[in-house]
Amino acid sequence: MSGAAPLKLLMTADAVGGVWQYALDLAAALGPHGVQTTLAVLGPSPSPAQRAEAKRVKRLTLVDTRLPLDWLCDAPEPVLAAGEAIAALAGKLGADIVQLNMPTLGARAKFDVPVLAVTHGCVATWWSAAFGGDLAPQYRWHRLLMDEGLHAADLVVAPSAAYAATVARHYALAETPRAIHNGRPPLLPAPGPAMPQEDFALTAGRLWDRVKGIRTLDRAAAALSVSFHAAGAVRGPHGETIALEHLHALGHLSSAALALRLAARPVFVSAAGFEPFGLAVLEAAHAGCPLVLSDIDTFRELWDDAALFVAPDDAAGYAAGVETILADPALRHRLGSAARSRAARYTPEAKAAAMATLFTDLAAKAPAKRAA
Repeated sequence: MSGAAPLKLLMTADAVGGVWQYALDLAAALGPHGVQTTLAVLGPSPSPAQRAEAKRVKRLTLVDTRLPLDWLCDAPEPVLAAGEAIAALAGKLGADIVQLNMPTLGARAKFDVPVLAVTHGCVATWWSAAFGGDLAPQYRWHRLLMDEGLHAADLVVAPSAAYAATVARHYALAETPRAIHNGRPPLLPAPGPAMPQEDFALTAGRLWDRVKGIRTLDRAAAALSVSFHAAGAVRGPHGETIALEHLHALGHLSSAALALRLAARPVFVSAAGFEPFGLAVLEAAHAGCPLVLSDIDTFRELWDDAALFVAPDDAAGYAAGVETILADPALRHRLGSAARSRAARYTPEAKAAAMATLFTDLAAKAPAKRAA
């Protein structure tokens, strides 16, 4: 896009989940591609620290819409109204492309420019993994709006091929979403050979979320000869809680605090039974941590030959994996190096280059969409 007029992107996000970091990283890496991003934040307002973080991103304008988040709503009407408001904002700003990181916003709103929907996860696919069977009646409206939004979008993107296949199957999409891997910059410089390693295990994420396998890791912690730390919230937005008996709960850690933990290159463990991508694993891999991961399609796609794999609910297997790595310095070094090498593929720059190509293709279709 260099040499041409800047492409104006309106992108939605929220300030309470991983989409916030995804959006900032993407906006920063899109700047060199000639993309001017307006980030429309839904849900709770960004904190002062988040606003300062956004202000440092070149070619990014932050708009605090105060519109509701779909997963914090109890009925479809506020989400439909939010979609209409985002469509109106796109017109007001003269956006060339709209990227909905909440595809439900596109269910029935009329957009005059191409819409790219990115599905980072949804209630229905999460429910299927967490409980199996039919979605509870009180959430079926969410599945309906997600279905409508995905089918209405001009293009759908998912953060892994594994999750793209899940979404295509779950919503009977005629075309499988494009798989564009997430990317994160390293939280700290690559460790030098003289930097000490510490013998403990670490997991991070939404500890309250039943698909993350934290109960399995809590049982695994009881069998370990070293401490097993868990970073993240133990209470969810709808009152979900988890009581930990053996894991050492660290609470929510800032990026800087998590970087300090990762600098020790502990064995990083994820027992997730459902994961569209897994940014915490990527952050650990960037730090050179050896990985012990659940044997699910997403992690095989991203980390095959760069981690030890264990069946998602095998507590003894996770404990054995951690102990095996700690007892074998050569294996620990090999797995840490392999993880860091593989992580180099998953960068904001690679993500932005792929997305910029899609934006260019979609922008070329904009006059036809306006005419329709």
